[in-house]
Amino acid sequence: MATKPSKSAPTKGVDSRIADNKKALFNYAIEERFEAGMVLEGWEVKALREGKVQLTDGYVVIREGELFLIGCQINPLNTASTHVSPDSVRTKKLLLHRDQISRLIGKIEQKGYTLVPLNLHWKNGKVKCEMALAKGKAEHDKRDTIKEREGKREVERAMKSRSR
Repeated sequence: MATKPSKSAPTKGVDSRIADNKKALFNYAIEERFEAGMVLEGWEVKALREGKVQLTDGYVVIREGELFLIGCQINPLNTASTHVSPDSVRTKKLLLHRDQISRLIGKIEQKGYTLVPLNLHWKNGKVKCEMALAKGKAEHDKRDTIKEREGKREVERAMKSRSR
């Protein structure tokens, strides 16, 4: 008799989202996307399975040729061990190939781009961070985005009422 996997635990081979950074797509123009592995502690993985993460204030920095995720808050579970002192805003190291990191360094220094985390997800039982090489939007670009979104909603409402 086969048992069903729990809803919170990832199944091997299936991708599932943990958290999204919805503000990133509004505040930045996305140029290129990358997927990086993350160095996590055991309590952080358990908290991620329960969805106790907040990614909206997170950003990626490059220090000494390595990538780090700063501002991503993983709240510890109440059942965390007594011998571990969890730090919810700990700086987390991201894992990418050396040539990808050097390419990112060049683009960030020359063209004024920034690295923004887009989401955290499971991939083959491991936590991955999807980040983007992005440029900040000006205020009028944000207004254009809002207008486009409102226009699409109006069209969808009209089509829905017309089909009835």
